[in-house]
Amino acid sequence: MKRPVFKPAVFRKRRARRPHPRLKGLSINHLLPNVLTVLALCSGLTAIRFAMHERWEQAVVCIVIAAIFDALDGRIARLLNGQSKFGAELDSLSDVISFGVAPAFMMYLWALNGAGSLGWIAAMAYAVCAALRLARFNSRLDVDLPPWAFNYFTGVPAPAGAGLAILPMVIGFEAGPDIAGHPAVVVPWTLAMGGLMVSTLPTFSFKGMRVPTQYVVPGLVGVGLLAASLVSQPWWTLAFLGLAYLASLPFSVAQFRKLQQAAQLMKETEEPPAEEPPAEEAVVAASDAPPPSPEMVSEKTRTPSSD
Repeated sequence: MKRPVFKPAVFRKRRARRPHPRLKGLSINHLLPNVLTVLALCSGLTAIRFAMHERWEQAVVCIVIAAIFDALDGRIARLLNGQSKFGAELDSLSDVISFGVAPAFMMYLWALNGAGSLGWIAAMAYAVCAALRLARFNSRLDVDLPPWAFNYFTGVPAPAGAGLAILPMVIGFEAGPDIAGHPAVVVPWTLAMGGLMVSTLPTFSFKGMRVPTQYVVPGLVGVGLLAASLVSQPWWTLAFLGLAYLASLPFSVAQFRKLQQAAQLMKETEEPPAEEPPAEEAVVAASDAPPPSPEMVSEKTRTPSSD
């Protein structure tokens, strides 16, 4: 019986697997702030749509939602390390629509059109002031501010300006539009709110605000009461918040000037005074000086003559 002949197995070379290329693009951390910004823009545009159909309450709610999205996108971008130049530009363009064009359009259709051309001028001036305020903000992004000035804005920010601009409409939901919606009231109010946005008043930004430990629990209770007030009396609550922010402007100016004066005083005390040269250096300088001339000696030793 013949034994089977074992032939050496032929091993095929395995082809080296090529690593799958990773998808190039932005991560979710970078996209999420931009998504919130786009949602804020859509909310502002929806407010314009509701205003065209005279659905004023829904239009105000859309402005509030846009302000919430605008407050969240920047903070989430800092938490997720998703800041970008594109996001900053998109945020400003969204703010122009949501907090500049939309409130001006709403107020014009609600009350400013009763003032004719003057009402249109007030609406247009407010929208232009909002655009100028955002352009000034973008131009100062790369400017280094002193540490004590980081918690302040220059002028009223766009979301707060929009809330103040539509404040007569919010009050008119409860008190009636006869007084709150009169053109004699709304025209100067709209112009004043536009002026506050382009002003140089220092206003609280609340970005670096810290709550002391003993006020954490009372603060949370206050948030709960605020939420309950928004559910039960939304328009009076929004009106109270707007008036409270307006009342805080003098305090922000006073606090800013106090910090500015304290920083200036600290800078002056830290500057070292002009030091006099040591005695040894004075002796060396005197030895290096040339000897006095005979005229100088005679002048020094001359005694005054009597008359």
